[in-house]
Amino acid sequence: MMDMFCKLDGKKTGIFAAGVLFGTAGIKVLSSKDAKKIYVSCTAAVLRAKECIMRMAGIVQENAEDIYSEAVEMNKKRAAEEIELEFEDESEADENLRETPAAEI
Repeated sequence: MMDMFCKLDGKKTGIFAAGVLFGTAGIKVLSSKDAKKIYVSCTAAVLRAKECIMRMAGIVQENAEDIYSEAVEMNKKRAAEEIELEFEDESEADENLRETPAAEI
């Protein structure tokens, strides 16, 4: 059993060495000045996109507030018209009662 752990496999050792080499090269590439320029450019683009999205969200919010206030006004006007119609109907009913002779009631 001990022989299994002590035995070095060339293929596995080569894969390990390639992984270490690739990792080291990757760290060098990711920390280079060119990579930093790319990171800065990408971050600037994201910030510009954020500003554009926030501006559009503000416009949408303003429009939604306008729509809401107009809808509230429309409902108030409709309610006032309904109340006015009810009073007209009641006054017509009262007039009909006054005009009807007592014998018919």
